[in-house]
Amino acid sequence: MDFTPLLAQVRAYNLRTHDLLRGARVVLCLGSRAQISFLMGSVDAPELILGAATTEAEGLELVRTLQPDFLFTSDRLEGGCGIDLVVAIKRRHAATRTLLMICEQPQRARLQRAIEAGCDGVLLESNMGLGTGLAAIRTVCGGGIYLERELAELFRSEDPGAWAAAPALQRLTARETEVLAKLVTGASNSEIAQQLVVSLDTVKSHISNLLSKLQARDRTHAAVIGLRLGLIDWPDA
Repeated sequence: MDFTPLLAQVRAYNLRTHDLLRGARVVLCLGSRAQISFLMGSVDAPELILGAATTEAEGLELVRTLQPDFLFTSDRLEGGCGIDLVVAIKRRHAATRTLLMICEQPQRARLQRAIEAGCDGVLLESNMGLGTGLAAIRTVCGGGIYLERELAELFRSEDPGAWAAAPALQRLTARETEVLAKLVTGASNSEIAQQLVVSLDTVKSHISNLLSKLQARDRTHAAVIGLRLGLIDWPDA
């Protein structure tokens, strides 16, 4: 792909991404040393990136010792796997927000493990430079989850019979469905209240009902369940 016509747009995306991450603490764990070198050289705030690694074990140790706000990792690493890294980090350092870049052909079972573990954003390497990174970071910074549309078919193609053995879920009301859709976009409780013209207490009540009806651990888990069951549409980037 000839990126020349898009260079100005890519620079603009990078500037907006840096603005969103200003003041944040980031760790990189990528299988490509060239990508790490490029990212280190392109950021206008070197202190943004606390550390970088190329293996799963090193990435986990950096997160343990540096306690970053964000981990940006790829599925393909020099040692280990970025998906397994995300699962381990969400188990041990749940507050660290994780962005997973898929470089290889995605495998549904492994990717599902990362999503169900609480991965905050999943994006495709093939779409980088087209606004994907900016959209993912904007969504995750807002408290939502980001999943690219191209990955939707991996979950929509899942055999509906697989859910037959699961406990029956209560039907959502129209308003609860609206709130669930807002959660996926990363909207805060206050923003949801403003957009739906309801009180903050009403929004909190709807979210509580959602967690109960969907048997979800938290609002992110509820959004994942809603997407997988087709209760809400996949959000636009």
